Amino acid sequence: MSVTIKDVARMANVSVASVSRALNGHSGVTAETQKRIRDVAARLRYVPHSGARSLITRRTQTIGALLPDLHGAFWSELIRGIDLAARARGLYLLVSSSHGDATEAAIALRSMQGRVDGLLVMSPHADEAFLEENLPVVVPTVLINSHVRSQRQASLDVDDFGGAKAMVEHLLGLGRKRIVFIAGPEVNHDVQERCRGYRTALAAAGLGDRAAILPGDFTEESGYRAGKQALAMVPRPDAIFAANDMMAIGCLSALAEARVRTPEDIAVAGFDDIPMARYVSPPLTTVRIRIAELGEAALARLAGMIEAPDDATPEPRVVGTELVVRASCGGNDTLRRRA
Repeated sequence: MSVTIKDVARMANVSVASVSRALNGHSGVTAETQKRIRDVAARLRYVPHSGARSLITRRTQTIGALLPDLHGAFWSELIRGIDLAARARGLYLLVSSSHGDATEAAIALRSMQGRVDGLLVMSPHADEAFLEENLPVVVPTVLINSHVRSQRQASLDVDDFGGAKAMVEHLLGLGRKRIVFIAGPEVNHDVQERCRGYRTALAAAGLGDRAAILPGDFTEESGYRAGKQALAMVPRPDAIFAANDMMAIGCLSALAEARVRTPEDIAVAGFDDIPMARYVSPPLTTVRIRIAELGEAALARLAGMIEAPDDATPEPRVVGTELVVRASCGGNDTLRRRA
């Protein structure tokens, strides 16, 4: 038979209410009594019943996260940041992916209702109509990298536009004039902002008519295919900027296979600064997002909304990026912070 809270109370010679207060860190129990209760609970290997606790507190102590994908270094880093911040607050994480499908995203959100205290949503399908239909008003929600601006949900965005613009400006400063951009999924807000930064920087340099965008889907394979396409262009580009590091790494492979020198013939740059970026050959110049810290910041904001809903403010907040210069574009290893 499992140990109950009544067993702990009887062995510690206190009331059930005292056990509950002691184990939940509430006031009203002396330090000596709290220690005795915790010692008894440990000796009996008592585990609080989460269902009963939820009925009392109306909390599940669980946070839901809906992400576009779970495969790859970016997503593992983001989840790690969210989970570390959640555990530090005694919260647990329920993660689901839409796998690029709006129906799957809707099913995932609905399945979490009643099971989580709040939601982190990062989905290309999460527009106003989608959120209105699938997200209860009463569930605190933080949107990550979303174009939606709502009085119902808070938002946390990466400065994708500024990061991409800074990268193109850097490549232009190195004398590169034919810079090709490898995009990701068209519906992705990150991609749209990075593409806008690319076009803006070229236009400001009087090279707007040279903008060339190749398709990609954030995978190494699509970066490899785009690299092959770039090599077939006439004239060839002298720089390739990919919308994420995985595509940039695939592109490096295509160039190496064709015996094209990087960076002497074609410079290559990415976006995200996943851990692998510094270990490829040549090491990859990229725009750094502190991915784990993004997850931590999103969770911290959501936790604040849950604990003090009346103080929650929906205004968007922006997380800055950093330009990391490595050998793939011909520069020495440097770091330049962007606001």
